[in-house]
Amino acid sequence: MSIKQISVFLENKPGTLETMTQLLADNQIDMRAMSLAEAEGFGIVRFIVDDIYETLTVLKDADFICKMTNVVAVSIPDEPGGLNSVLGVFRKAGVNIDYMYAFLGGRNINHAYMIFKVADVETASDVLRKAGIRIVEQEEISAL
Repeated sequence: MSIKQISVFLENKPGTLETMTQLLADNQIDMRAMSLAEAEGFGIVRFIVDDIYETLTVLKDADFICKMTNVVAVSIPDEPGGLNSVLGVFRKAGVNIDYMYAFLGGRNINHAYMIFKVADVETASDVLRKAGIRIVEQEEISAL
């Protein structure tokens, strides 16, 4: 299983990120997690939201360049070695991680959420489940 992530390409200049987040706020869209990476001349904002389809519609209507990507989200203990256990499962299964980011939130304050972009979401999800690592579904993220 996977969750949906939105990636938005922004010109790397003051105010462009704020313009995008203001648009989301004006449309009552709540971001659950966010990552910003810089590339030459532009930035890539990756985020998880409570309403994926409304967000895509709002962004495209405002002429933002965006796309939806399937990613894997897991809940891990917020303790030393929590992430390492997930990475070990991926290593043993030969799953390469393109990128990842984390966030805290929700009712369970003893767990962190990790978002992983991998080539094969289904394989990654299967090996994680078999290792006893809890996969987080879109509905859970939306309800946080």
